[in-house]
Amino acid sequence: MEKSLSPSFGVLLVDDELPWLHSLSLTLEGPGAITNLLQCNDSREVVSILEKNDIGLVLLDLTMPHLSGEDLLNIIVTDFPQVRVIILSGMNQIETAVNCMRLGAFDYFVKTVEEERLVDGVRRAIKMTELELENRAIHSRFFRERLDNPEAFAPIVTKNPAMRARFQYIEAVAPSSQPILITGESGVGKELIAQAIHTLSRSKSPLVTVNVAGLDDSVFADTLFGHVRGAFTGADTARKGMIESAAKGTLFLDEIGDLSAASQVKLLRLLQDGEYYPLGSDQSRQMSARIIVATHADLEEKMTRGEFRRDLYYRLISHQVHLPPLRERKEDIPLLLDHFLAEASTKLSKKKPTPPKELPVLLSTYSFPGNVRELAAMVYDAVSLHNSKTLSMQSFLQRTGAPARQTTVENPPTTENPFATLTELPTIQQAGQLLVDEAMQRSAGNQSIAARLLGISQPGLNKRLNQKQP
Repeated sequence: MEKSLSPSFGVLLVDDELPWLHSLSLTLEGPGAITNLLQCNDSREVVSILEKNDIGLVLLDLTMPHLSGEDLLNIIVTDFPQVRVIILSGMNQIETAVNCMRLGAFDYFVKTVEEERLVDGVRRAIKMTELELENRAIHSRFFRERLDNPEAFAPIVTKNPAMRARFQYIEAVAPSSQPILITGESGVGKELIAQAIHTLSRSKSPLVTVNVAGLDDSVFADTLFGHVRGAFTGADTARKGMIESAAKGTLFLDEIGDLSAASQVKLLRLLQDGEYYPLGSDQSRQMSARIIVATHADLEEKMTRGEFRRDLYYRLISHQVHLPPLRERKEDIPLLLDHFLAEASTKLSKKKPTPPKELPVLLSTYSFPGNVRELAAMVYDAVSLHNSKTLSMQSFLQRTGAPARQTTVENPPTTENPFATLTELPTIQQAGQLLVDEAMQRSAGNQSIAARLLGISQPGLNKRLNQKQP
């Protein structure tokens, strides 16, 4: 199996002392979980390595034979400006450090510095490089207006421009090691987006999904971190957690907005430190999985009410993808209808039925509070009852009810009179005609559907249409 490397670009270690190179590699790979490392003990080879490899960060010894660290720093800053450089020195010389920073070094560390400080500095440089690369990728993709990997989004049926823009953004940020927050109402397809991100990450390791809704703190910790034998009563054997199961892959935490306060603290520490402790163990383990979280809740509103930690929120929104509800992408309804008809027919071992031409129009008048998942359920129900060539409209009519009276979270019911702000009121006849015109427009001229929208009989609507003034 191909080894999954982190970060996506190479980190080059340059030092003429082989034991130090070996020690530094172990430190970065172990506590740092940084695995995309290259080593060089001859400063004369650095330029060639930079030309032939995708290097984003160089850790550079200051004192070396042939080419000194300062000489190489000048060359890298001039010829490879996209590469960040961290200087490592055996001596703590403030003047030298200041000079290196002026020449363009990202940071400066003494080799005897605490291991944790050095790892944090390298992680910080990696994060800055990743964000810069992502900004370039986003800019390039939005102006290019095409997807490099459309196959990753094949399971998502859409022709909506807003969804396509989100695909372009996802392509840009997928290689990053930073968390991604997916938001949107229930049923919009957040799980499919998580799968697309995982596919684009090129990881050979699995995507592990955990729905955290309803998990209390102890179950949440045991699910994510696992436990050692004897950690608690009944723990007769050790059990690995989902973080370990997703090692070098992707851990998808769904319904993150429902986490308890104590569990939020645990997740925050995991994201901050990149390490965790299985229950009952005093030995930390390094997290190597990419974290994706999703929620249908409004996290900003939850923060205002004190139900979601602000520091955790800002950790999670390094990258955010908000998916629009189905009512805002109605051009997708005919595509989704055809997709689910084919899918349901295959799974139910039936011939794919022909939908009535009025069906997409009817569905376009409905608000779909359950979004794509609700449409799929409607289609499966209709196909299961289907026994003729043309699909019956009856089950759809029953499920959609009176579309005009459907409400959504974004459009809650209101008692406000729509005429209250008008200086001059329309006549009853004028108001009725405006309602008829709007209903006919929404129903694409279908009188049966327009009558349902208005809550009147079709003959009653026909009478009003015939009375319309020229």
